Amino acid sequence: MKYAIVEISGRQFWIETGKYYDLNRIPTELGKEITLNRVLLVNNEGEILIGKPYLATVKVKGKILEHLRGRKTIVYKMRPKKKTRKKQGHRQDLTRVLIEEITIN
Repeated sequence: MKYAIVEISGRQFWIETGKYYDLNRIPTELGKEITLNRVLLVNNEGEILIGKPYLATVKVKGKILEHLRGRKTIVYKMRPKKKTRKKQGHRQDLTRVLIEEITIN
């Protein structure tokens, strides 16, 4: 099993080929190929490569499938005994990326 741990927009993802992941919004058009180069770790059939902090020889190629919005989360702030209440909703903008291959030079 081949997988990689990649840093994308401040978050770390365990990535495998052939699967799709919802990342923070990447401002590019649909169907475009992207390359993820901040690879922290790669497991290639039991051979583990660890970066310091990143692996320069490893690239992860993906394809943008769609832009979507995440589930609504409710932000509710209340100050007790003050009759102050504030209810606010938030939906995160996301991009769905299909991981096509993990290449090691």
